[in-house]
Amino acid sequence: MMLTITLWAAQVILALFFLFAGLPKILGRGIDRWTGFDDIPRPVTLLTGIAEVGASIMLVVPMLVGSLEWTTPVAAIGLSTVTLLASGFHVRAGEWLPALETVLWAMLAGAVAVGRWDLMAVGPTLSPELLLPVILVLVVALVVNIVVIFRGPSRRTACE
Repeated sequence: MMLTITLWAAQVILALFFLFAGLPKILGRGIDRWTGFDDIPRPVTLLTGIAEVGASIMLVVPMLVGSLEWTTPVAAIGLSTVTLLASGFHVRAGEWLPALETVLWAMLAGAVAVGRWDLMAVGPTLSPELLLPVILVLVVALVVNIVVIFRGPSRRTACE
């Protein structure tokens, strides 16, 4: 029961984060504040936003309506992959704390994928005793990381 609650909490956190991360990419508003998007063609940014919003929906809606539940771990795997790739932009810009944050988001999405793997027809199984502490540590690490990021000064200047 505790694992189910923890997985649902992680899914909702991921869904909200990626919904609000994907919408600016689709709408094209506010994207200029994010690292690396000046170098990416608009169609790629748009595709990334659509994928993030779609995956955020697939993290929770299928399980709520009781149909196509297998899409939840697939969406989590996709988000984990996209987020790991995004960390490269931060590393390239020398932004080590945001790079760490994106890796933590990827790890949380990966933990959800593994935790919901039983919704797939085949796949490995892990004991809830192992997965629960991993998810809890990742959520705490993400919260601490986000607080530190927002408390620090921005390195962007008016000249950029």
